[in-house]
Amino acid sequence: MNSFIARDPQVRMMEAVVNQAEKHLGQLCSQLAAYTRRTAKLRDKADLLVRQLGDFSNTEDHELRTGMRILAEDLAMLQDYRQAQVERLETRVVNPLKVYGDVVKNKRAELKKFAADHSREVKVLQKLDRIRMKNPSDRQTICQAEANALIATTNVNRSIRQLEETMSTFQLQKLQDIKRIFADFVTIEMLFHAKALEVYSNTFQTLKDMDVDKDLEAFRARIQVHDDVGDGHAMQLSIPMTSSGLSSLPRYPSPTPSSLRLQLDYTKRSLQQAHQRRLPRQEEVCEDDEGEDDEEEEGEEEEEEELQEEEKVKESYAARCSCQEGVYRSEVLTCSV
Repeated sequence: MNSFIARDPQVRMMEAVVNQAEKHLGQLCSQLAAYTRRTAKLRDKADLLVRQLGDFSNTEDHELRTGMRILAEDLAMLQDYRQAQVERLETRVVNPLKVYGDVVKNKRAELKKFAADHSREVKVLQKLDRIRMKNPSDRQTICQAEANALIATTNVNRSIRQLEETMSTFQLQKLQDIKRIFADFVTIEMLFHAKALEVYSNTFQTLKDMDVDKDLEAFRARIQVHDDVGDGHAMQLSIPMTSSGLSSLPRYPSPTPSSLRLQLDYTKRSLQQAHQRRLPRQEEVCEDDEGEDDEEEEGEEEEEEELQEEEKVKESYAARCSCQEGVYRSEVLTCSV
């Protein structure tokens, strides 16, 4: 009985360790599983945001369309990293904690086995005491009871040694696993946030460099009403009219027939001279028009080249890092293994 009293606090401590591991590790597993599910839901919502940004960019002008397209591509790339984060959390954090459900059940079964051996030992010792009290002279019965008590005590001692080794192994495994699991958890979070910071930094710089004045000028050019109608109306208003509807310009005397004939002859001569001068000028104008057309075509080609260069400069982080994505996915698979 003295050995039982000495062993009782240690056994209660082992039971407390198992109970605490079952309680707290189970709660941690539940919370981390919920965290992983929330991260997956955030990934799904971000995918919807990417789709909405793409639809919105198709309705805007060049600068805003380019900025929104780059933002959508970078967000889509970031969701690939978030998917890797979710897979890592499930593989390296949640699943190892789930294993402790079975481990705790095994340790509890070993504690029950020890409790059964200990209970058997107590009964044998109590029987030996009763025999000694009732028949102290019956040496044969007493020796048989003492042999049974020795066997029971030996079994209990062997069980307690095995239980001590098992609980020591369990505690060491628990400490190592908790250290590794949460180190992996922090590493997974750091990797994702480092990638997110890298992507968002590039996207922020692209959005900051976006020239909204160009889109505003294009919008104003589309909504601006043509000024010819207003100018003609203004010219009509600028001519003063009399009450009879005629202009108030000064009247001149009508020309005589002789003066009319002189004017007609002068007009014919001037027209002929003008026609003779117009022929070489038309040829020069045609050549100038061809040169202007060539210049306009060259200007359009230069504008297209500038737009292409701007598109290359305003390239998304996802496009620039498309070749690195395969390397990152291989790193994810290597780390998960």
